[in-house]
Amino acid sequence: MEPDQMFLEYAVKALVEHPESVETTRVIDQMGVLLTLTVHPDDMGKIIGKSGKTAEALRILLRVVGMKGNARVNLKINEPVGGKRDLPVQTGPEVKTVDQVIDEI
Repeated sequence: MEPDQMFLEYAVKALVEHPESVETTRVIDQMGVLLTLTVHPDDMGKIIGKSGKTAEALRILLRVVGMKGNARVNLKINEPVGGKRDLPVQTGPEVKTVDQVIDEI
């Protein structure tokens, strides 16, 4: 495991309540190094942070770690299955299109 990936796992496992669910993958392409992070759905809020500040800080620190190895390191955080975005956004009455409303009139 490379230093950037080891750093990411260490930092994230210190933040979350389910460290056993933390998974990282590392891929190198023409853009640099891409680290992909997957965590337990309950821990997403801790990783993202208020207004994305924690995720932003992790990305900045990873760039610093990458500079030591002359690599551009990017972080992608996977949305876990069962995350908050999977909840239905709309509650209440059915939303109708303009055409449906016109047909009713």
